[in-house]
Amino acid sequence: MMNIPGEYSPTTRHALREAVLNPRFYTTDFRAIDRLHVAHMRDEFEWIRAEFERDYNKGHFVRNDEFLANFDDMPARDLYIEFLERSCTAEFSGCLLYAEMVKHLHDPTLKAIFRCMSRDEGRHAGFLNKTMADLGVEMNLQVLHTRKKYTYFQPRFIFYSVYLSEKIGYARYITIYRHLQQNPQGMIHPIFKWFENWCNDEYRHGEFFSLLMRSQADLLSSANLRWIRFFLLAVYVTMYLNDARRSDFYAALGLDWRDYDQRVIRLTNQIATQVFPVTLPIDDPRFFRHFDACVAYDAQMRQFGERNDPLAAMQRLRLRAAIAARLLATFRLPATPTSEATRWKGLAGFPNYPGSGWRGSEQPRERTISA
Repeated sequence: MMNIPGEYSPTTRHALREAVLNPRFYTTDFRAIDRLHVAHMRDEFEWIRAEFERDYNKGHFVRNDEFLANFDDMPARDLYIEFLERSCTAEFSGCLLYAEMVKHLHDPTLKAIFRCMSRDEGRHAGFLNKTMADLGVEMNLQVLHTRKKYTYFQPRFIFYSVYLSEKIGYARYITIYRHLQQNPQGMIHPIFKWFENWCNDEYRHGEFFSLLMRSQADLLSSANLRWIRFFLLAVYVTMYLNDARRSDFYAALGLDWRDYDQRVIRLTNQIATQVFPVTLPIDDPRFFRHFDACVAYDAQMRQFGERNDPLAAMQRLRLRAAIAARLLATFRLPATPTSEATRWKGLAGFPNYPGSGWRGSEQPRERTISA
């Protein structure tokens, strides 16, 4: 584990820590991405660039007086702050990655798109960071930028993982938003009122990565199908284990974490059919049975805490092996092939590429989305 200077705030130090389930910063082979051929789908890329440049949420992330209330006695306050910290770190990670794309790419359309996405993610991170400041919590994003370890991923792995991160982010935010619409007693903080427009940004970012993968046919065929399944599994189980550890936070919102996660996974898996030829067999009863077993093993492993004695180390090793065995069993379940009948058709009211000739027509404004 990296040495973290003691003068940083506790939240900054926590965000700097590297752990399997913590948000990471990523880097990649930018030259390889710069060599991608996208001219054959230029019209679609230009259309989505125009969508980004509309900046639908330019005036959305403005805090109001509700944020100035006293939240010292709010339910699950520490877990809520951790939620803000993890979300802020993840959003800032996207901001930095997309900004690096702008620096290294030469295609003007792709540069413009990544610039807009970096703008969006920076806006989200700033909104979250100001909310933490309201609660008396400091997180230094500049320190994260310069001190946090960067993980290298091949470009195709960046595309798979970021696409899924954006889409599962949409599914998480919209599920919370709709739940709190129906159950306002769970509104422990006003930030959740911003989630509907927020998740539109996440969904739109995923649409771009869907287009980028469709422009490179080899990313969606042959041996890469195994990598698609791997990243689907990795994204789903990471969320499942993280949320199980923070069940009290979801309970404060009036949510059962397990029901919430399974709804999010089902929606994300459905959305992923828009681009992936295969998805995971979440309707197989063994799928969530394996996930629940991983949660039980993780809970047992955490009981050993920071103990360094040989017995605790052996038990942690045994439980990690048990989790790995369950994940391997999940991975080996037959994948669900995507058909035209099951392919995701998009969100009602969300702009879709209208075909060539769109430049001469007025595009409709974004409406309330649904799924």
